[in-house]
Order: sequence, then structure tokens, then C-alpha cells
Amino acid sequence: MSAALVLRGGRVVDPSQGLDGTADVLIEDGAVTACGAGLEAPEEARRMDVSGLVVVPGLIDMHVHLREPGQEYKETIESGTCAAAAGGFTAVACMPNTEPVNDDPSITEFILAQAARAGRARVYPISAVTRGLEGRELTEFGAQRRAGAVAVSDDGRPVWNAALMRQALRYARHFDLPVIQHAEELELSGDGVMHEGAFSTRLGVEGIPGAADDAMVARDLILTADTGGRYHLAHMSTARSLELIRGAKEAGRRVTSEVSAHHLLLTDEDVYDSGLDPDFKMHPPLRRADDRDALVAGIADGSIDAIASDHAPHHPDEKELDFVAAPNGIVGLETTLSLCMDRLVGKGVIDLPRLVDLLSASPARILGVPGGSLAPGSPGDVTLIDLDREVAVDPAAFQSRSRNTPFAGWTLRGAPAGTIVGGRVIEVP
Repeated sequence: MSAALVLRGGRVVDPSQGLDGTADVLIEDGAVTACGAGLEAPEEARRMDVSGLVVVPGLIDMHVHLREPGQEYKETIESGTCAAAAGGFTAVACMPNTEPVNDDPSITEFILAQAARAGRARVYPISAVTRGLEGRELTEFGAQRRAGAVAVSDDGRPVWNAALMRQALRYARHFDLPVIQHAEELELSGDGVMHEGAFSTRLGVEGIPGAADDAMVARDLILTADTGGRYHLAHMSTARSLELIRGAKEAGRRVTSEVSAHHLLLTDEDVYDSGLDPDFKMHPPLRRADDRDALVAGIADGSIDAIASDHAPHHPDEKELDFVAAPNGIVGLETTLSLCMDRLVGKGVIDLPRLVDLLSASPARILGVPGGSLAPGSPGDVTLIDLDREVAVDPAAFQSRSRNTPFAGWTLRGAPAGTIVGGRVIEVP
């Protein structure tokens, strides 16, 4: 266990307790033991003056691709968790589309062992829904849960077979696992590479209609109502999907959703303006401005539960292919917090407590993992934020092994100032 640590004089923002004001935080034996003004601390405790900084429950990124095992040339668990710490995240949940796929407890156990060895951030493995992500046979949810998996997903591919999805929602109920869906009707998306609309037409590339997402979401919500399962929509991208999710919530369904920072800030017009830069290629694709505006409204009014990075590292050689041939995805662990601070909190779209809920408390609730709070007994996981620090997004300085970001050169106000995991201050190279 780490030695006692007391954080003195910071602005503590903890939505789980309704806190927003100057306070101290005491961490002992890896857990928070007190949070309040003028705390008494053990004589041997390490003291950190964090005045001028914001102290929040450790941020949790619930949608990350760490690529290990099998694609270590893109990212490793060590480099990915180092990127997480640099970006202000004390924990990440990693998707199963590795090589081999995480469809077996041995892979889950390997990921946890590698994360413990790296010692940078907590890692919560997500199991595949189906063997090999092939959509034919369910994995053993119970065995994966016992090994340490916190959710199931075939992310990168939808669970396309309705009967199998219905079975997965029922089966997952026995272990209180959320089924995280990459919602895509494959026959509608076809060979599309960006949003279907005026800009794809001008560029002469095949598009993906928003209906590809919406049709699958509508189907899944019917199945969720039928089974009573827990359904989580990953990387929502359209206004109509948001309306469907709102309706399901109002009907009392066990439904949650996330949105990625890039879908809150960019549109298909940015793809056009970039001249088909592969760093603007992602899946689901960047949608229309009215979709983006609806998603921004959704995080402001509470309809959307979480913001996730969808950190998807790729080797430069892959992203230097032409737009059609290049793989989907961007890195996001080291940019998400600053993007949200500058473009959402800084612009008055949401306040800081709401952002902390979206990036910490809510992901913890959805995944059923410890954290998201600084109440006594909570894990000693803390993110420090400097509201006044300006950063320029420089891919060459990333801790991640990959550099694929559309935000290169952006100047942002508000940045992580440090992470603490289990009372241990994480050092980033």
C-alpha cells in the first residue's frame, strides 16, 4: 500500500457528494479516508500543495483500444496507460478487438497482469460478446466476469444477428454486465468511408447514412425492452439515435450511452476541408452539423451519460494510406480532457461538475467499477486539473505510440496537472 497522502488547498469538485469548493483530501492505504476543509493528517503523511488546481475523482475512460495482445506496433498496455496518465485518466476500459480477441479468461487475465506490471492506470478489460467477434457463438460471460471483465462488446463490429443479441442481453443479466454495442446496420453502411451527404458527394467517395446507426439502435432498444438487459450505446453519432435513447430512458429501460469528443466538435465538413486527411476518418464517421449540435445538447441536458475517447491508435504507415484505404480511428487519451475543458466548459456549454460526472462518476456507475467519488472509502484515485494552463496539441509529444489525431496544432485552455492512483502519484516520462 502507498504511504498516506494529503492534498492541501485545491478546489475539490466531486458531483457524487455535491462538492465544489476549497478542501483537503486525505488518502491512506490506497483509499480516501477524509475530504473536507482543514483536515488533520497523520504526521508521516506526504503533503502536496495543490492550491490553484482542481481536484476531482480520477477520470475513467470507458472506451479505449490498447491493442495488446497482438498489435503492439500500434500501442501496448504500458504505452496506452502512460498516455492515459498523461491525459488525466486514472482508469481505462479496454475493448476486446485484440489479436487474439479477448474472448477467453486467459486474455482478460493477461491484460490485467500487463496493466499491473505497467503501474500507470487501472485497466478494466471488456470481453467480446461473441467468439472471435464473428457474431456466431456467445463467449462465456460468467467466466469472463470472474476473470475481471466489466462489460461485453464486439466493438468495431455490431452484434448483427438479432436472435444472438437478444440472447446476449438475457445472458448478461445473470452477471449484471452491460452489453456495449457498436450500432451499425452493415447493409446500410456498405463500403462507405464518411458520412453520406453533400460533402461525400462533392468528394466523390461512398458515404454511410446516419440511418445505419439509427436502424440498429432502434432494433437493439426493442430487444432491450424485451429482455430487461443492460444496453450501452458506444460512440453515438446521430441526432436520431439520441432521440431513440431518450425515449428508451423515459420508458424506464436500462439504457446508457456515450459520445466521443470528436463527434462533439467536428463534422463531415471538416473532412471536406481537410482534403480527405485520413486522420479525420473514424467509425462511426463524423456526421452533419445538426447531429453534432444535438449531441452537444444531449450532454448538456443529461440525456447522454458519458464522454469517452474511443482511443484508436494506428501506426503512421497505416494512416498515411489514402482516405479510402486507411483504417478508422484516432487517438484520444491525451486530448479528450483539454478538448472538453476548452470547447465545452470554456464555452459555457456545460459546467465543470457536469464534465466530471461525464468523465468519472458516470463511467464508474455504468461499468460498476470503484471510483467516481472522493467520499471516504472510495479508491484514492485523483485527477488534478489546471484550469489556466494552455496546451498546444503536438502529436510528436504524445506518450502513445501512435500520432493519428485531427486536432494537431489546436491550442486549448485547461489541462491535466497530474494523476494519483491508489494514493500513488503517477510519474509520466
